[in-house]
Amino acid sequence: MIVVTGATGQLGRLVVQGLPQGQVVAAARTPAKAADLGVEVREADYDRPETLDDALAGADKVLLISANEPGKRLPQHQAVIDAAKRAGVRHLVYTSAPHADTTELVLAPEHKATEQAIRESGIPFTFLRNGWYHENYLDTIARAADTGELVGAAGDGRVASAARADFAAAAIAVLTGTGHENKIYELTGDVAWSFPEFAAELTAVAGKPVEYRNLSTEDFEKVLIDAGTPPGTAGFVAALERNIAAGTLAHTPGDLRALIGRPTTPIRVTIEAVLTS
Repeated sequence: MIVVTGATGQLGRLVVQGLPQGQVVAAARTPAKAADLGVEVREADYDRPETLDDALAGADKVLLISANEPGKRLPQHQAVIDAAKRAGVRHLVYTSAPHADTTELVLAPEHKATEQAIRESGIPFTFLRNGWYHENYLDTIARAADTGELVGAAGDGRVASAARADFAAAAIAVLTGTGHENKIYELTGDVAWSFPEFAAELTAVAGKPVEYRNLSTEDFEKVLIDAGTPPGTAGFVAALERNIAAGTLAHTPGDLRALIGRPTTPIRVTIEAVLTS
């Protein structure tokens, strides 16, 4: 039996829907939100460890989809790891961050710590170091097409993003396949694009010019704050742009393509979906 945590999230739903029915359990903080998935649903609240033993009971494999609140992830993940160990889980798959143990990416430290906790648990693991999702830019695509301007602070940095469905397919391949224990996969898109190239794709699809305007990190943060972004969030986003400029999201090792057995989804497909919806 495979238990998927965070099953009502956007990635979790795709994974559950792609796994064989009868072999998968959807674990969610609010079980009612998973009722439409058509599989067994159990309560699993990362902040309430007492829910996790029942959630993972009988599981052979668990997909631990990382929590989404920076600063809280490690204790939340540790609670799942501890429950998995008590349940005798034989394979723990974790959605981590690119090069989590060596990168300067601002969101990586909690993932690095989680990977270490999983190693220390002794449970056979697979780390799916998911890169950037195309879907991270849905609002950016719509706004840039409307205003004719794509604003950022990434300079010549490149992003090897892929569609969320690609990452879900990789998780499904690992959960249903063999030989993935104690392996690490750096999952990225096949193509690392620059923001000027992103603007060019927007221009082609929107049918009107979209230009990329590069700012300093400080000026970009101010633009975000002036647009109503909370200062803490604005600082975090600006730091990510600095990471991109430094090349932290540009690697294309081919692991994702190999796992899913096909090319990854081009960014243009997502741009077309947004602008034609």
